Amino acid sequence: MRRSVLEDSRLESESKGDGCQALPTNGGNVLKIRLLKSIDRFLGTVAVFFMKKPRRTPWREPRTVLFIRPGGIGDAVLLLRAIRAVREKFPECTITVLAEKRNAAIFNLSGTVARTLFYDRLGDLVAAVRGTFDVVIDTEQWHRLSAVVARLTGSPILIGFATNTRGKLFTHPVAYCHDCYESESFLALLEPLGITRYPRLATVIEIPEKSADTAEEKLAVLAGAPFVALFPGASIPERRWGSERFAELARRLHERGLPVVVVGGKGDVQTGYRIVADGVGLNLAGRTTLAESAAVIARSRLLVTGDSGLLHIAVELRVPTVSLFGPGIEKKWAPRDACHVVLNKHLSCSPCTRFGYTPRCRIGARCLQLITVDEVEGAVSRILESL
Repeated sequence: MRRSVLEDSRLESESKGDGCQALPTNGGNVLKIRLLKSIDRFLGTVAVFFMKKPRRTPWREPRTVLFIRPGGIGDAVLLLRAIRAVREKFPECTITVLAEKRNAAIFNLSGTVARTLFYDRLGDLVAAVRGTFDVVIDTEQWHRLSAVVARLTGSPILIGFATNTRGKLFTHPVAYCHDCYESESFLALLEPLGITRYPRLATVIEIPEKSADTAEEKLAVLAGAPFVALFPGASIPERRWGSERFAELARRLHERGLPVVVVGGKGDVQTGYRIVADGVGLNLAGRTTLAESAAVIARSRLLVTGDSGLLHIAVELRVPTVSLFGPGIEKKWAPRDACHVVLNKHLSCSPCTRFGYTPRCRIGARCLQLITVDEVEGAVSRILESL
């Protein structure tokens, strides 16, 4: 197998012990997600049944606000503007976020959140319940346990989506829309606070200087050449386009003078090496933190990805994207600006994802597999020509 200067650099870095805290792996996350959903299905339903509906109290300007955001990176990114809107409306308030370990790092990039607690760490969960918050906003869309946690805080203002019996636990239940862009759904949660608009900011992601410098060091082998970022990962098989297709795309882009840089977590390392096996780019999967991955994406010409959290990071950083949709709801999750291209076959069975759950596909995720390398390459070309 032919080995490039880029691959030599990778091997040299590994021999020196070059490493960092990588993005979360997919396997462990999937098991944890399934466990949490199972617990929610039984314990959450019972808890909601026995809990009393809270009473509304007179309104007062909040000094402390808690956002509850279990789930993945994408939801967390799309929540950032709502968090910033609360800070602009109430500049003196202290904002805390109760998140999961897999998405908590996003809130460290917001420049707005004073403290991040872990939803899946018992001590942090207890701290959130015992905390004194003027407002608690549960941004979970379906599962009940987060609503139970919100209710247990005893906050006078409890806001959340009324998608099922969970709505009973809020002083201000809010309707949820499946056809609205998710960031707009999060904005709807702020209406009880008198907030109906987002702040006009170029981005609400602040990449630390150290992370940007580290990313530049890892990209140094490219000698400043422009590149296309690829994210082949996904938490479930139904959302994967396939390493073979990504590898063919990488080869074609390399022939046009554009190397690729693969980003992702530890679970994407081997896929990344398969994609760059012919010396067509650099594999950084498993070698960057979330902040460093964001810095790499910010340096790229564009990102090619499935429906993923890194897609939303790119959109927030104003980096053009080509996104591959099938199981996910395009209206809710796909970027809408002209600098983004969304590829979707719109099969009769898709989208099949509801409230974060995607059923196992019996036809091999044809909605994604029918998207050809030619189509993705064409979309990349259209974006590059417009830049």
